[in-house]
Amino acid sequence: MIVTPTIPQSQAYHDFADQRTFFGIPSALNVISNFPFLIIGLVGLVLCFYPDDYFRFSLRGEKLGWTCFFVGVTAVAFGSSYYHLHPDDARLVWDRLPMTIAFTSIMAIFVIERIDEHKGTYSIVPLLLAGLVSILYWRFFDDLRPYALVQFVPCIVIPLMAILLPPMYTHSTYWLWAAGFYLLAKVEEAADKPIYSWTHHIISGHSIKHLCAAMVPVFLTLMLAKRTVQTERISLYKTWKISWTRSRGKGSEEESFECTYSNVAVEETR
Repeated sequence: MIVTPTIPQSQAYHDFADQRTFFGIPSALNVISNFPFLIIGLVGLVLCFYPDDYFRFSLRGEKLGWTCFFVGVTAVAFGSSYYHLHPDDARLVWDRLPMTIAFTSIMAIFVIERIDEHKGTYSIVPLLLAGLVSILYWRFFDDLRPYALVQFVPCIVIPLMAILLPPMYTHSTYWLWAAGFYLLAKVEEAADKPIYSWTHHIISGHSIKHLCAAMVPVFLTLMLAKRTVQTERISLYKTWKISWTRSRGKGSEEESFECTYSNVAVEETR
């Protein structure tokens, strides 16, 4: 904040490629493409509490963290749709607020599972407040730096934590699938107009971005449904390292066998 200049909200951000009206809905595809968030958000909320804790949470604070996440995902459907009906800064608040709830909840969940259960639980509210403050700071001071921090730091930290820190549960690779789809969504958002042109004005990059971003909670919901508590906590990095070492060991054994076989064949020929 001291060494970087302010980042004002560009008004060109609201100029989306696809502004067509269908069935009386302005920017119809940008609005309708938010529907998957509503579905997966509600499914996640239901499974958090019924039937009998379907996700089988075993750590204190997990249920609260995931509930906040799925509330944020559900709210994205309403906030983003409201914004795209008439894009401007005032409505953009309601688009970004649910996303910050989801981002900060995920950070707290990672701390709960991979660092410290109690600290993670106590971090849920402060992290949610940090997200809220970043939105308010942007709105009142027209400076996106705190919001950029809240949005992009998790994009870097979460994949790193997923790889380097040992998980309590199985199916950790789903985190990386989720991160991959979110990265793809950001690329599509940046290429909104080129994608609209490439598809001959069928669909824009921003509409596809919504669909890809909705895959994030889809993968995380699948992970919650499939995972079990690991008997031995090993990070993905160590797992990959062990697999690589074993594969190299097998390769060395095969080479050694081939050399021995060749030497024997030479001796027999002599």
